[in-house]
Amino acid sequence: MVGDDDSIALVLNRLRRAHGQLAGVIGMIENGRDCKDVVTQLAAVSKALDRAGFKIVATGLRECMTGDTADNKQPMTEAELEKLFLALA
Repeated sequence: MVGDDDSIALVLNRLRRAHGQLAGVIGMIENGRDCKDVVTQLAAVSKALDRAGFKIVATGLRECMTGDTADNKQPMTEAELEKLFLALA
């Protein structure tokens, strides 16, 4: 994982929140809840996942560009970084 402890904690909190929201969406569908309510909660899950992904990219960008990681991987190319960003778009 890239980033400092605070960034990692933020990402994990967002992912845990998304996990709980997704469980809620599943329950809503199983209970026959209104489509509008389900879609609203599903959008919240999607946003939480996006925010976690953007935080990972933002905090890890320097490491990705320089290759300054614990496993000493090669730096990412501009094309690889672009693909990483677009994966979240």
